[in-house]
Amino acid sequence: MARSALKIGILIPRSGPAGIWAPSCEASALLAASEINAAGGIRGREVELVLRDTGASDRSAVDAALAIVDLDAVDCIVAMVPSSARQPIRNATRGRIPFLYTPQFEGAESDPGIITIGETAQELLKPGIDWLASEKRASRFFLLGNDYLWPQRSMAEARRLIGDGGGHVVGEMEVPFGLEDHDRVLSRIRRSKPHVVLSWLLGHEAILFNRAFAASGLAAGILRFSTAIDETILYGIGADCTENLYVSSAYFSNLRSRNNDAFLEKYHQQFGTSPAPPNAFGESLYEGVHCLSGLAEAADSLRSSDIVRKLGRSAQKRTARGFETNVATGNRHPIHIAAVDGFDFRVIANR
Repeated sequence: MARSALKIGILIPRSGPAGIWAPSCEASALLAASEINAAGGIRGREVELVLRDTGASDRSAVDAALAIVDLDAVDCIVAMVPSSARQPIRNATRGRIPFLYTPQFEGAESDPGIITIGETAQELLKPGIDWLASEKRASRFFLLGNDYLWPQRSMAEARRLIGDGGGHVVGEMEVPFGLEDHDRVLSRIRRSKPHVVLSWLLGHEAILFNRAFAASGLAAGILRFSTAIDETILYGIGADCTENLYVSSAYFSNLRSRNNDAFLEKYHQQFGTSPAPPNAFGESLYEGVHCLSGLAEAADSLRSSDIVRKLGRSAQKRTARGFETNVATGNRHPIHIAAVDGFDFRVIANR
């Protein structure tokens, strides 16, 4: 008798600021599932993905999580949602099934029922701030982010790192979602005279700000640095609006490595020559599905407590990040610092 499929619930927003990443996230998760099935599935069971749209709010994310657990009867959840939705999803599902959270995040997640596999703010910020100080002689920083958990805690970490390095935070703003008139923000930046604007603007919010920043003429004299601008955001900003823009990330699609070359080859084989752009947020879903597979195989179980104990003590078979072919589940990867050159990321340092 054939065993039933193992249902993996994929939670991603198709609307709101983070909705811009949905096509890449869906494609990356589907690719991971097809690779796992080609290798025999998870614990001998074929993988079936169940995708749910988490919408633009924490409330809609909770509703999607409850639906995917209670109605779709998934065996586990892999989610790429804003940080503010992470704990509400965990509270709503009450640890009934494993919950993997894939994107970069602010760090300091202590809930044992949430498996985080993305880079933390400290991991992404420290190399960038150190590089800006040593290579660009930057010491004056302006911090800008949306008004919610990820920017707030990341800005706190940035303040600490900047102070430890002898620099100064000369201005700071939290802005609401949906801000279209950036005149007040740009005026504050101009008066503060920073060397660098560090930003934590989610998805589409980053596109609007960076266009306005370039149009204001500030880009010629003030550097911009972000940990959350990827290929999709870059296409939205436009090549003419990226002067003096720098990014740190564990993944860029143009990085040459055995891991990424294999990922991109299969990505294009499955989705054609013009698919949704591969990027760090989409790739995190690819990592998440493969990480879950590695954990479940090592634990020989789908119980949350059994899987958590295998984090870092088991191997996942596929990754697009880093340079090691056999990586521990949830392993950390090198951080790359890139200068934006038109629509391309030109890696200038590895830390």
